Amino acid sequence: MTAQMQDAAVIDGRSVADSVVETVKQAAEELKQQTGVIPGIAVVIVGEDPASKVYVASKGKKAKECGFHSVQHTLADSTSEADLLALVEELNDDPQIHGILVQLPLPGHIDDGRVIQAINPQKDVDGFHVINAGKLTTGEVETAFVPCTPAGSTLLIERVRGKDLSGLNAVVVGRSNIVGKPMASLLLAANATVTVAHSRTPDLPAACRNADILVAAVGRPEMIKGDWVKPGATIIDVGINRIAAPERGEGKTRLVGDVAYGECAKVAGAITPVPGGVGPMTIAMLMANTLVSAYRHAGRTPPNF
Repeated sequence: MTAQMQDAAVIDGRSVADSVVETVKQAAEELKQQTGVIPGIAVVIVGEDPASKVYVASKGKKAKECGFHSVQHTLADSTSEADLLALVEELNDDPQIHGILVQLPLPGHIDDGRVIQAINPQKDVDGFHVINAGKLTTGEVETAFVPCTPAGSTLLIERVRGKDLSGLNAVVVGRSNIVGKPMASLLLAANATVTVAHSRTPDLPAACRNADILVAAVGRPEMIKGDWVKPGATIIDVGINRIAAPERGEGKTRLVGDVAYGECAKVAGAITPVPGGVGPMTIAMLMANTLVSAYRHAGRTPPNF
C-alpha cells in the first residue's frame, strides 16, 4: 500500500507580509533620523468603485502604520483626463512624495495607459510604467520598480524554494501586464525555465502538470483542478474571486482563488490560501517600493527584501 499523501504546506502570506512591513518601519525610521526624509505616498482614486475604495483605504492605513507621509486624492467620476494628468504632474514635482499610485480601473473616458505613463518612473511604485517594465524584462531588476503582486509572489516562492530556481519548471497561467508578464520575468531572473500559458494555450492541464512552480493569475474562480498539478509543486494563487455561498445563507458570498484549493492542496507540496496568501503581500510590497524610492531620492542604499 502507498502511504497517504499529506496535504500541502500552507504558505502564510500574512506572516511574510508582516516581516516585510517590519523591515519597512525600521528602515523608514532610520531614514528619518539620518536625513530628515519621511517616505511619502500619494494615492489617487477617481470615482466610486467600492472595491477600489476598500483597497485605497487599506493602503492608506498601512502607509500610516509604516510611518509614511500619506496623501489621498479622491476625484469625482466626471473628472477629465486633463485634470487627472495635471494632478499627476503636480505629484511628480512634489519633493515630499516618493510614490504615486493611481488606482485602476479608471472611468471609461480616461485612458489608463496615458495616465500611467505620465507618472515619473522613479515614483512609479506600482511598477506599471514602460521604463520599469522594460528594465524588468531586460534583467535590470535591481533598478526597476517591480509590480507589487509579482514581487510579493516571488518572496513567497523564495520561502519555499530559495532564491535560485535553477532546474525548476515554472508555469505562469495568465499574461497580463500587471501579473503574468512581470511574474515570468522574475522567474527567469531566478533561473527557472518558464512557460507562460493562457486562454489560447492548447491542453492547459498538460502544461500545468509540468510545473514545479505554478502561478495562477487568470481571474477565473477555481479553474486549476487537482489533476492539473504535479505532485509536490509549489502553487501561488493570485486570483481573488467572489462567488455565491448559499451554504452561508441567502445572498452570502465567499472569496476563492483561481485554484480549486481543496483538491490541489492534496497534491501540491506548498500552496497559498485565498484569502491570506498573495493579497497581504501586494500591499506590503507597495510599502517596500515606496521606501526604496525614498531611499533613492535621499541618495541612500535601500534595504533588501
